[in-house]
Amino acid sequence: MEYVPILVGLSFAWILVRGFMSLRRAKSCKRLAPGPFPLPIIGNLHLLGDKPHKSLAQLAKAHGPIMNLKFGQINTVVISSSVLAREVMQKQDLTFSNRCIPDALRACNHYDFSVIWLPVNDSRWRTLRKIMNSNIFSGSKLDVNQHLRTKKIQELVDHFHKSAKNGGTVDIGRAAFRTSLNLLSNTIFSKDLSDPFSDSAKEFKDLVWGIMVEAGKPNLVDYFPFLVKIDPQGIRRHMTDHFTKVLDLMSGLIDERLKERKLRNHAIVDVLDALLNISPEEFDRNRAFVSDLCLVSVTVNRVASLPSEDNSVSVAVAGGGISVVRGWR
Repeated sequence: MEYVPILVGLSFAWILVRGFMSLRRAKSCKRLAPGPFPLPIIGNLHLLGDKPHKSLAQLAKAHGPIMNLKFGQINTVVISSSVLAREVMQKQDLTFSNRCIPDALRACNHYDFSVIWLPVNDSRWRTLRKIMNSNIFSGSKLDVNQHLRTKKIQELVDHFHKSAKNGGTVDIGRAAFRTSLNLLSNTIFSKDLSDPFSDSAKEFKDLVWGIMVEAGKPNLVDYFPFLVKIDPQGIRRHMTDHFTKVLDLMSGLIDERLKERKLRNHAIVDVLDALLNISPEEFDRNRAFVSDLCLVSVTVNRVASLPSEDNSVSVAVAGGGISVVRGWR
C-alpha cells in the first residue's frame, strides 16, 4: 500500500510532462487555424460545457468560421459557416471522408469489415460497398423489402396503440430501436432478432443495446491515445465481450442456414444467402469474413449513427453550419 502514492505521483508527473510536450508542439504548428489557447493536458475540453453546439457557436464569434480546438491530445478543426460546411461535406468530401476510429470500435478489429470506418481508397472498402449496394441498398432490393418495412412499422404502431389502450408507458427510443433492429435482421437473416418471446433474440437485442451504450460513452482514450494500453474505463474490454458473444450468435445463424440449404428446404434469398453464394467453395476460409460482415451490418452500422460527443466522425449540419473534423495530432 505504501507504493500507491508513489505510483500515483509518477503517473501524474508523466501526464503533466506529456501535456507540456503537447503544448510545445501546438505552439510550433504555425499552419493550424486560429483558436483559443489550449491548457496543458486537457487542451480546450473545458470550453465545451454541457451544450457543445452552443459553446462552439460562441467560440466561432471570437475566432472565426474556421478554428482549431485541442481536445486532449487531438487537434480538431471546427467549421461554423454553412457555406464552408457545404464545401467540406459536398465538394471536398473525398478529402475529408476518412474518419478517426473511436477506440471502442477497434474491439475485435471490426472496423476492418465496415464501409463506415475503412478508408475509401482501400480495396476492402470497395468490395464491401459493392456487396452492400448490390444486396441491401439497391433499388430492386429496397422495392422487394418494402412490404417488410410496412409490416414492421405497422407492428410498431400497433404496439403504441396497445400500450395506450392498457394505460401503459412506452419507451419510444427502445421501441424504435427494436423495430429498426428487426428490419435489419429480417433483411439479412429473414428473421426477427429482437423477439421478446425468444431467449436468443432477447440476448442479441441486449448485446446490441450494450454495444450502442458503450460506443456512446465519452472515452478518455479518444482524447489521450497514450492511454490505449490501459483502457482506463474498460470500454474496449466491454465491447470485446459484446462483440465476441454476438459473433457466437452469428455463427449459430450461419450453421442453421447451411443446414437448411443442404436439406434444400430454404427458398428465401436474403443477404446471408448472397454472402454464402459469393464463393461457396471457399466458405471455410471466408467464414470469419461472412460472420464479421453480418455483425457489422447489424451492429456497427447502427453505432455509427449515435450522436455521441466523443464520436470521431465528421459531423455536419449543412443548413445550420457546424462541421467538426477530427484527427490531427
